[in-house]
Amino acid sequence: MTEVARAARPAPAATRWWRDAVIYQVYVRSFADGDGDGVGDLLGVRSRLGYLAGLGVDAVWLTPFYPSPMADFGYDVADYRDVDPLFGSLADARALIEDAHRHGLKVITDVVPNHTSDRHAWFTAAVQAGPNSPERARYIFRPGRGPGGELPPNDWESVFGGPAWTRLPDGEWYLHLFAPQQPDLNWENPEVYAEFEAVLRFWLDLGVDGFRVDVAHGMVKADGLPDIGAAGQVEMLGTAVLPYFDQDGVHEIHRAWRRVLDSYGGERIGVAEAWAPSQERLAQYVRPDEMHQAFNFHFLKTPWDAEMMRRVIDESLATVAPVGAPTTWVLSNHDVKRHVTRYGDGELGLCRARAAALLMLALPGSTYIYQGEELGLPEVLDLPPEVCQDPQRLRAPEDGRDGCRVPIPWVHTEAPFGFSPPGITQTWLPVPAHWGPLSVESQLADPGSTLSLYREALRLRRELPALGDGELAWQDSPAGTLAFTRDGAFACTVNLTGEPAELPRPGRLLVASVPPEPVDGRPGHVRLAADSAAWWALGDA
Repeated sequence: MTEVARAARPAPAATRWWRDAVIYQVYVRSFADGDGDGVGDLLGVRSRLGYLAGLGVDAVWLTPFYPSPMADFGYDVADYRDVDPLFGSLADARALIEDAHRHGLKVITDVVPNHTSDRHAWFTAAVQAGPNSPERARYIFRPGRGPGGELPPNDWESVFGGPAWTRLPDGEWYLHLFAPQQPDLNWENPEVYAEFEAVLRFWLDLGVDGFRVDVAHGMVKADGLPDIGAAGQVEMLGTAVLPYFDQDGVHEIHRAWRRVLDSYGGERIGVAEAWAPSQERLAQYVRPDEMHQAFNFHFLKTPWDAEMMRRVIDESLATVAPVGAPTTWVLSNHDVKRHVTRYGDGELGLCRARAAALLMLALPGSTYIYQGEELGLPEVLDLPPEVCQDPQRLRAPEDGRDGCRVPIPWVHTEAPFGFSPPGITQTWLPVPAHWGPLSVESQLADPGSTLSLYREALRLRRELPALGDGELAWQDSPAGTLAFTRDGAFACTVNLTGEPAELPRPGRLLVASVPPEPVDGRPGHVRLAADSAAWWALGDA
C-alpha cells in the first residue's frame, strides 16, 4: 500500500530556481582567511568559489559582513551599505558577487531588520537627542515603571538572557530582544520602512540574488507592549504566542519587500528566518506575495527516529502545500550544535549524519548545507573558555555557539590547515590539531569520504529529474526504517536503527552512506547497515 504526501507543483513560470536549490551557508569569519589576520573574509570566500561550484551547490548564503562592533559577530549592524574592514571592502563584495555568477552560483546575503547596532548613526543620534525626539521614534523607547521609573517597562526577556530593556542615564529605557548592543527598531515609523527598502535596492543593484531575513518574525510588537506574565521566555520561542514575535504586522513588511524583489529581474528571493508557534503560522511567511522560503527548524530539531522523522516530513510538506511554496530542509547552521554531535558524536554521530544527508537531499524542496557539514565536522566541545565570545553564553555556558563556528580545514598540513595563508597559525577560534584527515584536501583524495558522498549526491540531484521539486510517495518498510519514491523513478531507503535491516532491493544502487549487502537465500533483497541510507534508480531510470 502506498501513501502519497504531496508538495505543491510550481506554476509554469520562469525557472523558479529557488524551489529546489541547494544553498550553502558561508559563515564568513570561519570559511577562509584571505588577508592573513586569522579571520575569514570576502577575499577568502572568493578564493574558494571553485570549490563550491565543484561541490555542486546552486547558491551561497553569506552571513553579515557589514560594518559592526561585532557584539554579536555582525548581527549588530552599524552600516547596512558597506563592508567591515575586517572582511574587506565594497569592491571585494562586488568582485565576489561577479565571480560567483561566473561560477554559476547565486549569492544570498543577510539582512538584519529587527535591530541595529548601538553604534549605528541612528541610535547614537537617538541617545544624544533625548526623550520624545524624532530620533528616538526610530527605536522603541519607553519610560520605566515604579515611583522613579527604575523598573523596566514590561517583563520581556532577552533571547540572550536577562531583561530585554536597558536604561539610559536620562531615565528612559530602550528595547533589545537580543544583546543590549542591539536596540530594536520601531517598524511603525515610516522612516524605518523607507530605509530598509533603500538598503534592499542598494544590494540588489550590486547584483545579489536574494536575502536571508534575520528574525523575520520579530519586527512588529503587540500594541501596548503587554507583559507576558512568565519567566523563562526563551524556552517559549517557537512554541508559544509571544507579544514580540510572530505578530500579524510582520506580513505587511514582507509583502512590501516581495514587491521590491519582484521589481528586479533574475528571480531574486527572500528567505525568512522565522520562528512561529505552529506550522500553519510558519506557512504564512511563504504565501505567494511574501517570502519565497522559510527555514524549517522542525526538521533540524527532530531526533534520529524513523517515526518522528516521517511525521515531521509529512507535516512540513502538508503545511506549505496550501500556499504553493516549497519546504526547506536543514541539518545544521551557525546557531546550533553540528548534527554529527547532536546525533551521538564520534563514529555513531558521523554515520547518522551521512545517512541524514542522503535523506535530506532526496526530499522535495530546497536544502541548506552549513559549511563543513560536507566534511563531517563535529562540534568542538573543548574550546578554551578565554576564546569563547558568543553572547548567547551569557544565558547558559552550554548554549554557546562558538563550537559550530570553528574555522574549517582545507589542506592536510598542521593547524589551521590552510584556513589562513602559510605562516599564520593563530585564528580567531583555534582549529583542533587532529582535523587534518577531515580537511578538504584529504577527503577529495578518498572516494569513501563524507565530502565525496556529498559531491556524488549533489551531482545526482542535479542530473535526476525525479529529485528536487515534486512529490514523495512513502513505501512500506520494516520498523525503524524509511522508504520513499520520487516520481516513480527514484527511491531512498534509510535505516535509523542500530541494527541491520532487510528489505526488497528497490532497483539499481546509485549511492549509499554505507554500501548495502545482498541477503543470503533471499534473492532481490538487501541488508541496510545500521544508521545508513541509500539511493536507488527504479526501472529503466
